[in-house]
Amino acid sequence: MAVKPVVLALSRSGEDVAHRVAALLGAQVHGRAGRGARADAFFPNALDHARDLFAAGVPVIGVCASGILIRAVAPLLADKRAEPPVVSVSDDGAVVVPLLGGHRGANRLASEIANGLEAVAAVTTAGDVAMGVALDAPPEGYRLANPDHAKGAMAALLDGRGVSIRGENIFDLEDRGGAVELLVSEAPAQGSAARLVYHPQRFALGVGCARNADPDELWTLVCDTLDEAGIAQGAVACVASIDLKADEPAMNEVARRLGVPLRLFTAGELEAQAERLANPSEVVFAEVGCHGVSEGAALACGGDLVVEKRKTANATCAVSRSENPITDMPGRARGRLSVVGIGPGQAAWRTPEVSQLIAEAEELVGYGLYIDLLGPLAAGKMRSDFPLGGEEARCRYALEQAAQGRNVALVCSGDAGIYAMGALVFELLDRGAEEHGVSDAAHRVEVVCSPGVSALQGAAARAGAPLGHDFCTISLSDLLTPREDILRRLHAAADGDFVIAFYNPVSKTRRTLLAEARDILLRHRPAETPVMLASSLGRPEEHVRYRRLDQLQVDEVDMLTVVLVGSSNSRLAQLGEGPRMFTPRGYARKIDGDLAAGAGT
Repeated sequence: MAVKPVVLALSRSGEDVAHRVAALLGAQVHGRAGRGARADAFFPNALDHARDLFAAGVPVIGVCASGILIRAVAPLLADKRAEPPVVSVSDDGAVVVPLLGGHRGANRLASEIANGLEAVAAVTTAGDVAMGVALDAPPEGYRLANPDHAKGAMAALLDGRGVSIRGENIFDLEDRGGAVELLVSEAPAQGSAARLVYHPQRFALGVGCARNADPDELWTLVCDTLDEAGIAQGAVACVASIDLKADEPAMNEVARRLGVPLRLFTAGELEAQAERLANPSEVVFAEVGCHGVSEGAALACGGDLVVEKRKTANATCAVSRSENPITDMPGRARGRLSVVGIGPGQAAWRTPEVSQLIAEAEELVGYGLYIDLLGPLAAGKMRSDFPLGGEEARCRYALEQAAQGRNVALVCSGDAGIYAMGALVFELLDRGAEEHGVSDAAHRVEVVCSPGVSALQGAAARAGAPLGHDFCTISLSDLLTPREDILRRLHAAADGDFVIAFYNPVSKTRRTLLAEARDILLRHRPAETPVMLASSLGRPEEHVRYRRLDQLQVDEVDMLTVVLVGSSNSRLAQLGEGPRMFTPRGYARKIDGDLAAGAGT
């Protein structure tokens, strides 16, 4: 789904304007805590919050001085073709400024805001100033086939070479018979710096295939079909099929190569098109419950069939055409579950990819505290909170919600694949419904896993470099792992002289395993072995301290504490700001050897 802009209100003087802008765009207002009375969510630091939104791909509209937004996003600027718009609006609503140029619809967004506020849009992009339009940003439902030529074409127009229009005049420009041609065509056409080609996306591509068909077979069929019909690939608005094929690699690959969404229909929705099919099939009806998949899916997207079913041994396709470009996508999406780790909690330790997946999600699922740690990034989203101990229900719910075509984010702390929900998601997907797994529909959703900063990494960074040599992690929770297995692993790790990170070291009712672990380790490494205790990492209440292994006390550890126990080689370096823990890898021996060799020459 498209990510909605967020309007930032930094002061009471701009609060009313911020809400007027939000109403124009159907957006939310995020307000600076202590500086405003009304907002959908509040943030403590404007620079951090604007930067976090920008990194997540969210368009940012700040009712504030332009310099604040510029300073916030400047460290992240890299690719103007991928970055979201950033727009500043003066507190009085008189001036609207697209700060990073007009790419990704920024000029259009600024003009829309200015029109609604009866303000001035301070657009400085040369093409927009000269012609009032950005030729690399066509209206919705039209695709520019040769965007790399847009800059040269705009330069030519600014040199006074004029424009000529062929086909629809989608920009409402005056045709002066100039040297730069703007061609709007459903058919393939060669573009250049002197010719920009735009394709109206009026066509829907219906596809079907055998289970696990070769993606190249379906892709070749699609390309041949479009070529023979004289339809440009850029004129296709979507790929459509029956929902039973949502997870087919071939169909998803065709949609990816065309750069359009895959849209899905139930057998009943496709059967509603039965009377319009050119090639109904009783065989297909017996297999999936409708008389045609590719033709039915194309027709279900609207319009009329313009290419009847074409087929190969394992694939079929058909094409429909609508009178107008398809902008309101029919059917439903495949559904996506993003399994994300948000790190220890602070935004600075959350990856931009995770922030973007959360921004794109329609629903957030997780333990309530973890969703709360997202702060304003979670504002306005449907959220489903589950308590500790409800992990299976949490993952099952997230998968089934995605199975309905929703974009769902399963929010975990640290890294979702390290003692978190990632493994449980795949365990449920590995089971059938009769094995207490999930529904067939849930098996067909897209699952995306994105890494996060684990508690282990966060603690190690705070310590210094305790993981400089071999290490392992052990969970001391015997809720799901038999106690005997935990003890066996403790003995093996102690004998192997690994640095060990203990997760889930204690709970209210489980207090003995950490003490047993300490005693086991003391049989294999010195009493003065350094131990780091790191609590609430990345949060304001963060607390880091060091102990000797023989002085480790269970009572100063809780469930929010990571316990890092050094190997027999780990030590503390005394720095001005305090001790730092590290584990040598062996470079000291190499340095000593080099010194000895140098002394002998």
